[in-house]
Amino acid sequence: MELTMAWNEPPGGNNDQDPWGNRNRGRNNDGPPDLDDLFKQLNGKLGKWLGGGNKKGGGNNSSGSGGNFASLIALVLVALVAFTIYNSAYTVDESERAVVLRLGEFHSISPPGLHLKIPFVDQIADKINVTQVREYSLSTAMLTADENIVEVSMTVEYRAADARSYVLNVRDPQSTIAHAAESALRHVVGSARLEQVLTNGRDQVQALVKERLQNYLDTYDVGIRLDQLKVTDALPPTAVQDAFDDVIKAREDQQRLVNEAQAYSNQIVPVAQGQAERQLAEAEAYRQEVVAKATGESNRFLALLEEYDKAPEITRQRLYLDTLQEIYSNSSKVLMDVEGGNNMMYLPLDQLRRNGSQTLNELANGEIDVNNLTQSEVSNLTDQIINEINRRNNR
Repeated sequence: MELTMAWNEPPGGNNDQDPWGNRNRGRNNDGPPDLDDLFKQLNGKLGKWLGGGNKKGGGNNSSGSGGNFASLIALVLVALVAFTIYNSAYTVDESERAVVLRLGEFHSISPPGLHLKIPFVDQIADKINVTQVREYSLSTAMLTADENIVEVSMTVEYRAADARSYVLNVRDPQSTIAHAAESALRHVVGSARLEQVLTNGRDQVQALVKERLQNYLDTYDVGIRLDQLKVTDALPPTAVQDAFDDVIKAREDQQRLVNEAQAYSNQIVPVAQGQAERQLAEAEAYRQEVVAKATGESNRFLALLEEYDKAPEITRQRLYLDTLQEIYSNSSKVLMDVEGGNNMMYLPLDQLRRNGSQTLNELANGEIDVNNLTQSEVSNLTDQIINEINRRNNR
């Protein structure tokens, strides 16, 4: 007769050893736990929580099965609630914006903070840092408008200004801005001459590339805003570097000569303008002098005519004397008649004009004896007489 025993009953029915080789499992409980016992204990606890439990009597087996099913439902519900709560809450950092989709369609942009979403309905497409400055560098050889090759290096700094467009409207923003930047650079460089790209026109090329690139990005609606674009370097090909250096040196010499010519022009032109202004002023002064002199002569003649009409003889005599005075004033020889004698004294006025005139008043007052004058005194006297005659003629 074969004996049948349970797989977890030790041979001999003495409970000394279980299939894992543990002895006295029931007494010492130092082996692996019984899975059935653990499940029954958990089932009992869940049954108590849900208001059920094992009943005494013949309904023991059916109650145990119902309790197991209720426990399973409870576990599923608890797990579902926990997963729902965990999956419903999300946070957005201060520098980020979250793009929320509802049933696969754009719903909203979540600002920084703690937010809730509907599980299995709402989905966070991506969280985009809208303050981070991203950078892309480009270096390539291009053909200019005058059919020269130039190697241009450029750096682009940009931000994701519109999180919705940045996430949903383009698959790869980095690749998009790379192609757009190269296209804009080729268009601007291809429309400029080599000299403009390499020297004084680089700033203008840089501004045009930035404007065109931003127009491309706005047209594509990728949500990217450029912060800075800089053409870092522009060099001719290595094979023609020496020839290009010669061209640069010649251009610098040309600019130097132009600057020197401009400096000379700035120095000469003001002087010439000043001289021209001075000559014009002198001419105007001479014109006014001649007009004034002619007007004075005319007025003097009219006044003399009026006096002549009143006293012709006296006026004629006065004119005669004035004419003699004018004639003698222009002569270098003067004859003086000494009172009470028959001698005439000759005064060399052309030599006496170089001496001083301190005794004119004394001579006029009769304080000086002409016959007793020394050579120095005669010279001084002659000079004073000449000055007096000139003064009267200038009246």
